[in-house]
Amino acid sequence: MDAETERILDGIGPRLRALRGDRGLTLEALAAVTGISVSTLSRLETGRRRPTLDLLIPLARAHRVALDHLVAAPATGDPRVHLRPFRKGRSGVVVPLTQYPGRVQVFKQVLAPREPKLVTHDGHAWLYVLAGRLRLVLGEDELTLQPGEAAEFDAREPHWFGPADAGVVEILHLFGPRGDQAVVRARPSATDADADPGPAPGPDPAGS
Repeated sequence: MDAETERILDGIGPRLRALRGDRGLTLEALAAVTGISVSTLSRLETGRRRPTLDLLIPLARAHRVALDHLVAAPATGDPRVHLRPFRKGRSGVVVPLTQYPGRVQVFKQVLAPREPKLVTHDGHAWLYVLAGRLRLVLGEDELTLQPGEAAEFDAREPHWFGPADAGVVEILHLFGPRGDQAVVRARPSATDADADPGPAPGPDPAGS
């Protein structure tokens, strides 16, 4: 085994321990989720057992990260994300801008006019208006966001967003499935007199 492979394998244990700590999981809780014994998990984290695919795959699923995040494999040399737009029903187009499953995801969305329908789901959402005017409904509150404005909210709150008029609206949308929060917050503008003055909300990745 060459030195580079040894270095990569030696780094997996500390990375597994850090991920488990970040998520507040005990070895017992992680064992219950993955089906891997506590003793095996402990030996993986301390480097006393070499990681194998049959161990790393369920751990990657449990931590909701890509397998290469656990392994920290060398970069392929091309950091570009190959964009694959897809149509979301009749309401618009979604362009995923990131590739790691289970992490904060970034989308570009072009939304066409549609009927409001409040939804709820787990996670935390953040959006930024690129072009057009966005109508954002969060519970009993309603806002109109202009280009350059951002919004953030807990997706467990009933919400909906779409064009504020007959045109389309183009947005950047960040979604954290585990409740990850963005830093930027937007507050209602002076024209949103009826809105609550607290932090403004943002969308969900399914284009709700």
